[in-house]
Amino acid sequence: MYAVTDPATGQVTEVYPTATAADIAAALDTAHAATVWGRTSSVADRAALLRRLGDLHGTHRAELAATIVREMGKPLEEAEGEVDFSADIYRYYADHAQGFLADEPLDVTSGPGTALIRRSPVGVLLGIMPWNFPAYQVARFAAPNLAAGNTVLLKHAPQCPATAALLERLFHEAGFPAGAYVNIYATNDQIADVIADPRVQGVSLTGSERAGAAVAEIAGRHLKKVVLELGGSDPFVVLSADDLDSVVEAAVAARLDNTGQACNAAKRFIVHTTLHDAFVEKFTARLLAAQTGAPLSSEAAAETLGRQVDEAVAQGATLHTEGRREGARFPAGVLTGLTTDLPAARQELFGPVAMVFPATDEDDAVRIANDTPYGLGSYVFTTDADQARRVADRIEAGMVFINGVGAEGAELPFGGIKRSGFGRELGRPGIEEFVNKKLIRTVA
Repeated sequence: MYAVTDPATGQVTEVYPTATAADIAAALDTAHAATVWGRTSSVADRAALLRRLGDLHGTHRAELAATIVREMGKPLEEAEGEVDFSADIYRYYADHAQGFLADEPLDVTSGPGTALIRRSPVGVLLGIMPWNFPAYQVARFAAPNLAAGNTVLLKHAPQCPATAALLERLFHEAGFPAGAYVNIYATNDQIADVIADPRVQGVSLTGSERAGAAVAEIAGRHLKKVVLELGGSDPFVVLSADDLDSVVEAAVAARLDNTGQACNAAKRFIVHTTLHDAFVEKFTARLLAAQTGAPLSSEAAAETLGRQVDEAVAQGATLHTEGRREGARFPAGVLTGLTTDLPAARQELFGPVAMVFPATDEDDAVRIANDTPYGLGSYVFTTDADQARRVADRIEAGMVFINGVGAEGAELPFGGIKRSGFGRELGRPGIEEFVNKKLIRTVA
């Protein structure tokens, strides 16, 4: 089940043993035992470990990046950037955890005395992570929760077992005690049992809608909190431009990040009719020229994208592309002629293919942007600052980026609404999800 399959060749290069029942029982025991460390260590102590972990990401940057490339096909430069961003996240929480977790005095108006909120760990957490950002996704989940004193069981995607093993090694090298971070090569049935275990206090999943729904159903039966970061079909709205070429460059970057395999990548490009034809011409040419030739994560992923593109064309869309799919490699392309009433327009295309829609005015652009089951991120490009604020207010998404792409940061909350999930990671909200906000009221 856990195997490294090089997407560039389709060859299986390593196989890792799936966890036994005894392995899972031992992981739960050690993670629960380590909650003593979480309750008794100081925030400063935990911050020092996170800082050391961030430094180790720098020391092992080349090894981590090469492993990511081998497992899921990411271009090397992007894999190196992912490792760097992960290190930034660990350092961010090392710098800010103490302030985030400090006692919060409350104004008491109901009688005498004082009151405060004290944030403390809840215990063992389960993280279920995807293949598309094997290091960054772990950092997003693990950094704030270890800073808070929780302990972590981490189930990585089956195609990323080598990254999973390497990350666990770095946590140990950083000085985290046994059980603070435990990697488990678990099956879905085993994960259901882990969620049900009374020692596990919460679950965070990044993945597909289907996986999110399954995990949330099990967690709900056992009264466990979940944070879900699921799919996205982010709109990229272009209403006006002084420099259309720079907007096109941003659009290409937003579509080709991770070869188009990012939940928060721009996927639907909604362009005012006065700019639409020029945008399509420039965007198509630049998108095809900028593609890296990197494979998608697997041949199965390429086959799925191909089926979706074929369905869109059958429904009346026009595909602008060059070349053809070879194994896991999928050529970049642009779909035009779509309307929001077509089934293809409501799907998430996980790869380097963009959908472009014309919009007659601001209201029409907002309508198209919101006509999706997803609500993760969004992008708005306009020369009118008032319009930017209006549209940002009206877009139904967890994140809006105005006149820029690639603007995520360790300090900025990440998450969505609708079928893109709920809860937030990163920033202060990321450390607030799995803590006990305990009220302490002193009357006399």
